[in-house]
Amino acid sequence: MDARPQLIDALSALRDRVAAVRLPLPIPGAPRARQTRDELLAQLDDYLVPRLKEPEAPLLVVIGGSTGAGKSTLVNSLVGRRVSEAGVLRPTTRTPVLVCHPDDHHWFAGKRVLPYLTRVWLPVQDETENAAERLRARRGEREPAGVRGAKGKAEAEQDTLRVETASSLPRGLALLDAPDIDSLVVENRLLAAELMCAADVWVMVTTASRYADAVPWHLLRTAKEYDAMLVTVLDRVPHQVIGEVSRQYAALLTKAGLGDVPRFTIPELPESAGGGKGLLPVNAIAPLYSWLAHRVQDPAARQQAVVRTAGGVIDSLNARMPGLASAVAAQYAAAVRLRSAVEDACEREAERVRRQLKAGAVLSGDARTRWRGYPRDSSAAELLDSLVAGLAALLQCAVAAADEHIQEAWRHEPASAGVTAQGRLDLEAGERIGMAVRRWRRELEELAEEEARGIERNAAPDPETLAALVATALLGGRRARGAGERLAERIGAQGALRLRDKGGELVTTYIDGVLHSERDRRLAPLDSLEVAPEPQAELIAALSLLQKEK
Repeated sequence: MDARPQLIDALSALRDRVAAVRLPLPIPGAPRARQTRDELLAQLDDYLVPRLKEPEAPLLVVIGGSTGAGKSTLVNSLVGRRVSEAGVLRPTTRTPVLVCHPDDHHWFAGKRVLPYLTRVWLPVQDETENAAERLRARRGEREPAGVRGAKGKAEAEQDTLRVETASSLPRGLALLDAPDIDSLVVENRLLAAELMCAADVWVMVTTASRYADAVPWHLLRTAKEYDAMLVTVLDRVPHQVIGEVSRQYAALLTKAGLGDVPRFTIPELPESAGGGKGLLPVNAIAPLYSWLAHRVQDPAARQQAVVRTAGGVIDSLNARMPGLASAVAAQYAAAVRLRSAVEDACEREAERVRRQLKAGAVLSGDARTRWRGYPRDSSAAELLDSLVAGLAALLQCAVAAADEHIQEAWRHEPASAGVTAQGRLDLEAGERIGMAVRRWRRELEELAEEEARGIERNAAPDPETLAALVATALLGGRRARGAGERLAERIGAQGALRLRDKGGELVTTYIDGVLHSERDRRLAPLDSLEVAPEPQAELIAALSLLQKEK
């Protein structure tokens, strides 16, 4: 377990690639992939990288198990005094407690392992002091940690790790009492799983009445998957059935491929009941204590424990990383489908708008009535107002139709549930389109005014009249043939052609701008999720580099 810089660099690069993975879309398999990502990060951050960087660090033994299995009582008994809260109330262990020899305290006071947990530790107390008294804990700059005494009070803060020292433990050994893996509190279950990922040795505690439950067996199968150093403790076994229960449990372990796992049995004792107020007799926990002490006192045994767990985690990456990469690819494929649905719908409606403009659809209804009555019954301003309203209505209908197509396509995509709905045709969308069309009108009037300035002042026509005629010619299609002729009569054929060309470019620019802007608004929630294809290739490349270094 000598530190290998190249391997550590490869693992650190892999860790960064895993941390960069985003799985925001609720597609099939995404919840499991997120769990895999979180487990990978926990193992890399809390165990593997710290262990490879400092192979001489103490052996971390995590005591895990289901509710009421007696984990805290077992930890207290191994230490020889109460350091972890035990009781009849469930769940009891809310804040994890780590116990180590005083000489090993510096290994866990910093952020070497479990870096996201704030360290909290109690000053050394006289055993005769009232343990229920509120104690001031040191954390950082000696700020109060809000920690209650070790007897019967749980830490007030979340996300903390309480560090205790005990001279009764051998140097090089640290015990960590984890929350229940089946706790009713979700945060406790997640924390328990993360703590197990930080272990050199897993100690799974179960009872005579619950050794066949699904929860402890899930933990055992996970340990087997990682090829971690695993120990099982069958606790609270009645004396009269201890032989039968032990044989049945051993048979289950063998059937699961775990027959070689060290197994310890603790009989049901008075100290096991009554809320865990006492400590188990020394002879009850002596075999387990001796086994743990041997792991740290015998160099070969220690090497075997550390190498097996670390190697198992590294080997498990070969099976877990491709699955995560596939989940990333599935996310990107779903995002592409959602994006394509938006782009296709918007492009379809944009093409329809272009056809309708060519057919003169804007020159209908009130606009057509104004044009027929122009200039006798309608003024240029009224004609221009009606054309602006008609163009805005055409664009609003196109956007609404695109939204209907998008909603229909997205209805068949589970990933769409993860995208915030935006961009439906509403008052804001109508106002945005109306403002854009009014800006087009103002620029068209500026073009007409500029053209009019080139004509002799006495013969110069009204710019608003020119704007109304060129707008009619551009938006009216075949229905507005006379508009071009009237425009040429006022500013000449060359001027009319020039104004129509500039006005045509302007209307195309504004129509495309409106439709593209509305399309981008509908894509913005999807873009904000930052689902990209690169993480898949980066994960595979990082895994390949790690395999070469290993």
